[in-house]
Amino acid sequence: MKKNNNYNIDRQKSFWGLIFVIPSLLFFAIFSFYPILNAIYMSLFKKNLLSLRAPQFVGLKNYLYLFSSRQFLQSVKNSAIFSISTFLLLVLFSLFFAVLISNLSKFQKFFQMVFYSPAVLSSVVAALIWLFIFDPRGLANQGLNFLASTRGVDYKWLASTNMLRLATILVYFWKYVGYFTIIFIAGIGSIPSSLYEASKIDGATPVQEFFYITLPLLKPTTLLVSIMAMVRCLKTFSTQYLFTTAGAPSRPINVITLNIYNTAIQDHRIGLASAMSILLFIVLIFLAWVQLKISKSDEVSYQ
Repeated sequence: MKKNNNYNIDRQKSFWGLIFVIPSLLFFAIFSFYPILNAIYMSLFKKNLLSLRAPQFVGLKNYLYLFSSRQFLQSVKNSAIFSISTFLLLVLFSLFFAVLISNLSKFQKFFQMVFYSPAVLSSVVAALIWLFIFDPRGLANQGLNFLASTRGVDYKWLASTNMLRLATILVYFWKYVGYFTIIFIAGIGSIPSSLYEASKIDGATPVQEFFYITLPLLKPTTLLVSIMAMVRCLKTFSTQYLFTTAGAPSRPINVITLNIYNTAIQDHRIGLASAMSILLFIVLIFLAWVQLKISKSDEVSYQ
């Protein structure tokens, strides 16, 4: 009798659990799953976005065209330069700031709030703020002139190829370094303090504590931050879009996402843009798979 009652209770829990999950599943199916399937379908057709003509089936020709397109290969190169550079800066500096803040005896919460505050801003607002900073009369030129002891030199932040790439990296770094710093701080906080107390008794220096305790036990957090940072970098769009609309040359910062937008909205080639979206989606899925694969071998024991 008792087993039957438990069985009925479990069935009721499962039923109501399913009822509450259904809206989320429908939302995901309509706004995430269907667009992905539709993009895969459209990538097999040649279609003008504004044309009333029926799409022309071309199979894999859109994908073959992309791998021979200089513009697409240039956007892949731009995305690689931006993503790898920003990724390295984000991971290294966010870890450094996290260790620094965690070792403070006072004002930890204050510095966490200060570092995290740029992440609250939207990408558009962040890019607009830095557009004023990179203006020829802005703080970026003034700062470099002060450091280099020069006067009135324009370093062409929004004109020179290398400076323009550096500018987009700085914007993204400024916006997200605090976000990943907070994640690292949470990871450091989960490490038992008894390990550090034991290391101090053994005479370990702070540098030794970092390399032999903190860094090894932060492997899962470092992996999480690495994948999240790389995915965010590959999905960058707002900064490059606003910089190009402000007059900056598009070639050095024409990343894949910006290329997708221009191909679909300006050139009206929705089939080709869909093919680019699917290739980017495959890369993101691959990175997620790598995260799941590596995380299984990076389980940490505090014993």
